[in-house]
Amino acid sequence: MTLITEALGTGDWRGDEVVDSDTWRISLGSAHRAELCAAVAAVETLGLELVDFSREDFPLPTLGPVLHSLVGELMDGRGFVLLQGAPVAGLSERQCDILALGIGRHFGRTAPQKDGRHVQHVRDVGVDPSGSTSRSYQHSGPLGYHADPNDIVALLCVRPAQSGGLSRIVSSVAVHNEIVATRPDLAEVLYQPWWRDLRAGDGPDSFHQSPVYTVDTAGRLTTDYGPDYMRSALRGAHVPPFSTRQLEAMDLLDRLNSDPRFQLDMDLCAGDMQFLNNHVTLHSRTRYVDHPDPERRRDLIRIWLNT
Repeated sequence: MTLITEALGTGDWRGDEVVDSDTWRISLGSAHRAELCAAVAAVETLGLELVDFSREDFPLPTLGPVLHSLVGELMDGRGFVLLQGAPVAGLSERQCDILALGIGRHFGRTAPQKDGRHVQHVRDVGVDPSGSTSRSYQHSGPLGYHADPNDIVALLCVRPAQSGGLSRIVSSVAVHNEIVATRPDLAEVLYQPWWRDLRAGDGPDSFHQSPVYTVDTAGRLTTDYGPDYMRSALRGAHVPPFSTRQLEAMDLLDRLNSDPRFQLDMDLCAGDMQFLNNHVTLHSRTRYVDHPDPERRRDLIRIWLNT
């Protein structure tokens, strides 16, 4: 096994170094917002299902080239981008879905999520986080740092919570390199297979194994971490308890992910759309409290993209 011993060329940043930078924030102007509203209306006129409309059905004459240029930043640069000012106010739920998908399809191909849907609303529906089929997007509790199973995850904020729900991200490359430099013995553990819970029920098909760190043939690092689902995998009858070294490795990884030197916070507002490269970025969320008015409760639209 070969471990990466120095920083990779892409996706390596620290929160305390980029927090005050404007290079990862892209503010949409009035002309761009008008294009987005017109594109949503165009798809509505076509009467297509959400899964069926294409990038060409969602025309963005001036904003499209801007979005296309950001793909390089996501996949070969810093690994995250925040669009600000998407026109969600006054739109119906379907129109917000079209907006999120339309923007996303100018970055790549949208991928199906639960039940084959290409959009998933992240909102509290009152599930028990420990349930065998509960998903992290269905409750208001805090989430451990994790990556989703695709190239890019995007979140469009339709409404923020009354309080909390802060988005936190970290460069998994920077954290990896810190572990390799300071605890190479634990880095080796993270390159080995770990049990994961798919939350697909109680049968053996709900569990699988994969390493936290892998390197492809081009030497690029991919991080697949999700402590919430890794810990819940212990409910599987055939899944052994964590070893002492695994517990130590998880503790170190969790501490570094939450270290202010590495962590970057984003307080997403209505109209913000966050894009993250899952290979080099981990994300988490703080606990949130919803508005008592159901019409004002937190709602984010999640889409998965492959480039």
